[in-house]
Amino acid sequence: MNHLLPEAYEKALKEQNIEAIAQPQIEIAQTDPVIFKATVPLLPKVELGDYQNIKVAAETVEVTDDDINAVIEQLRHQHATWEPVERPVGFNDLVILDIDSSIEDKPFINQKAIQYQVVSDLPFPAPGFAEQLAGMKQDEEKEFTLEFPQDYARSEVAGKEALFKVKVTEIKQERLPELTDEFAQGINPDFKTTDSLREQISTDLKLRVEEKAKLDFEERVVDAVVDITEVEFPPAMVEMEIDQLLNQRLQRGGQGLEEYLKELNKTESELREELRPLATKRVTRSLVLSKILEEEKIEVSDSEVDAEIENMIKNTNEHKNEVEKVLNTPQAHQSIKQTLFTRKTLQRLVEIAGNSGGDKVNKNEMKEGEK
Repeated sequence: MNHLLPEAYEKALKEQNIEAIAQPQIEIAQTDPVIFKATVPLLPKVELGDYQNIKVAAETVEVTDDDINAVIEQLRHQHATWEPVERPVGFNDLVILDIDSSIEDKPFINQKAIQYQVVSDLPFPAPGFAEQLAGMKQDEEKEFTLEFPQDYARSEVAGKEALFKVKVTEIKQERLPELTDEFAQGINPDFKTTDSLREQISTDLKLRVEEKAKLDFEERVVDAVVDITEVEFPPAMVEMEIDQLLNQRLQRGGQGLEEYLKELNKTESELREELRPLATKRVTRSLVLSKILEEEKIEVSDSEVDAEIENMIKNTNEHKNEVEKVLNTPQAHQSIKQTLFTRKTLQRLVEIAGNSGGDKVNKNEMKEGEK
């Protein structure tokens, strides 16, 4: 069987002119004579719509005084001081606490003299904890119970009740620094006045807003192309994409699958179903962009890859030699080349969507401009 099945399978592929993209699922119908059924994932099919005439309106972006003031307030909070006060605890105060707590008669949080900022609706150490502290006086003790919701992030305490005994030993209120030229210089010596601080904040905000608007526009352009494209692909591609998404999450968290599932309080099957819509979207968009790349005959030269690597090394602050060594491997070259393919394809689509007639855009001029 081990010898006959692969041979018969390969022969069947050739006879039926089938191009499989992954291993088949084999079912043995009978053994004498041998009859088997092979289910194979086929090459995806992508039929582009009239993408040359898509139109997507770009959104205007602006930075307002309110945006600048909000950043300045954040900076003032970051450089604030805390002063002791003799009054009951209010929201946003900083308190020094002794906490003794348990869940189902087992120790939970038991610490002395910890700092805790009393922020409304803060879910840590339990939802409603900050609200219980509001109004307490210095050296006052209080005992209360709080229940964790069923969908709480920490699965080991979800749905359980915690008993807390707390004592407030000190209450401090925030004192914000005045918005003066000295404050601006404290943020950065190059800022001689508050006006120069505001100017830099405005510049930084505008760059961030423009970058976000650019990414949002690219997203809407790709969505517009996907909407007019017929895409068909085997379920195996989605399963492989789910595997990739799952591996990325595990690598970011430095966890094993069992530990990660326990943290989420989900089964592997539940998690895979949760990731399925995103995986399906990613596969669809990837196939559409690949077809556009092919249709537009977009190319990436070795010199462009080298320039990208040089730029990545230049922007690395530490361990440049190690980074350079990694980036100069064949695998890294291929990955960077694929990234550049995607980037240039998006640029082409954005150019089409922003022109009154996408088909009139000179592709050679685009490539020259990129160089």
